[in-house]
Amino acid sequence: MHVFPVSIDCGASETYRDENSLVWIGDDGFFKNSESAVVRSTTTVSHVMSTLRVFTSLKKSCYTIRADKGSLVLVRASFFYGNYDKKSSPPSFDMLLDGNYWSTVKTTLDEPGIYEVMYVVKSDTTSICLAQTQPHQLPFISALEFRKLDSTMYAIVDPNYALYLRARRAFGANSTVRFPDDVYNRFWRPARIGSGLVSVASDAKLIDVATAPDNPPRKVLQNAITTSSSSGSITLNPGFRDHDDSVYMNLYFSEVTALNTTQKRSFNLYIDNIKESGPIIPPYGEAKEIIVNFTASANTSISLVSTNDSTLPPLINALELFRVSDRLNDGTDSKDVEGLGELQNSFSVLQEIWSGDPCLPSEYTWDRISCSNDVIPRVTALDLSSLDLSGPLPDFSSMDALVTM
Repeated sequence: MHVFPVSIDCGASETYRDENSLVWIGDDGFFKNSESAVVRSTTTVSHVMSTLRVFTSLKKSCYTIRADKGSLVLVRASFFYGNYDKKSSPPSFDMLLDGNYWSTVKTTLDEPGIYEVMYVVKSDTTSICLAQTQPHQLPFISALEFRKLDSTMYAIVDPNYALYLRARRAFGANSTVRFPDDVYNRFWRPARIGSGLVSVASDAKLIDVATAPDNPPRKVLQNAITTSSSSGSITLNPGFRDHDDSVYMNLYFSEVTALNTTQKRSFNLYIDNIKESGPIIPPYGEAKEIIVNFTASANTSISLVSTNDSTLPPLINALELFRVSDRLNDGTDSKDVEGLGELQNSFSVLQEIWSGDPCLPSEYTWDRISCSNDVIPRVTALDLSSLDLSGPLPDFSSMDALVTM
């Protein structure tokens, strides 16, 4: 069981340092019911995406990492099918987070898929699981990264909810900003510049990011976009889903040049033509962060509009957009988790067939157990027959809801 931080090159067997100085470890020996594979695509991909781990049996297969209970973590899962099985049939499957549904992964033939989430860990481990949902469509994964974030970051969100990344943009940048510029290895991708917008670079020698609670890297504040007209506005189109979503959005601003006494840059944030902020005046040599939580759909509009007394158009340096999850469950009762863990420690075969949360989600309950329907489920039945177990039984008396064994 690995510990934070860790970068796992799934399907690889060696440990190595990549071009960004990140250390990756292979996952050979991590699973019994899986195979490693090499992609066969002609598409050029990074080294970490050239191998994958495919899961050939079990309801769900999980990577479990040691963590500090109550810590805020970032997890990124990457998938690249690359026709590894020569079937030209990219699969779809479910991805789970500590007994909660995360997403349905829909892979394509030659395009990588990247999923990222931030959440507060509720125990001393955290698990990311892959679950088969369709016959003959085997789940796989190319890379899995775990990072611990500062406890003060993204603190406005209730710890009972997760943040699923929808977009993270570095406006005016020419390439993706990531580690080592971002110590948490968040990916800040360049944004397309629309009609009437221009890129501008900051002339500040140093930008103090301590004034932004979510610790953006300095590099994303060194560039921005603004309008070519002093009376123009900026419309942001981060891409919302067709149905209503609870959304959490961070916007980052830093003035690109020292203004003289006759100049002023001041603007408001509007969502669906409703003003969501007082005047935003980007500070020079510092960062300003605006955080908003709202309900969004495909028709939602976001715009930055100059105030009447502004002599300069609005600008923006960076943006993060998240979908807020449904309330996260608390997992199977800890007494049952403890008892089942004792059994796994005594009988290695149980380590091969059980991983992740025992009871949740309910459609992916472990084989050989039954669970109650309580909000915090209890294990009510346990079947250890026909497993050729030998040796003394450990103490699993904490499982005091067992009715049948």
